[in-house]
Amino acid sequence: MTTIHRGETKFFVGEDIRDPQAEITFVQSGSNRLVIDHTYVAKELRSQGIAQQLLEQVVQYARENDKYIIPLCPFAKKQMQKNEAYHDVLQNQFI
Repeated sequence: MTTIHRGETKFFVGEDIRDPQAEITFVQSGSNRLVIDHTYVAKELRSQGIAQQLLEQVVQYARENDKYIIPLCPFAKKQMQKNEAYHDVLQNQFI
């Protein structure tokens, strides 16, 4: 299992928050929404499900903090739309 760290506006893999090996970033929108705007996984870590693990962290964070997610990032949008387990935190307009 990959160790995932939490920053103020991201979850990431690696020791350096400024130069992570993988990350998913989000911004707060209003009081109850998070906008996922970027997902990145370095070439050497791809095909290991790390992007999915990062998305899971944001979803869990949203649930714990009573927030909805607006997935602007194409990866997050696709994953959240196709996986019904995420629909409880997916902003309605994106279902």
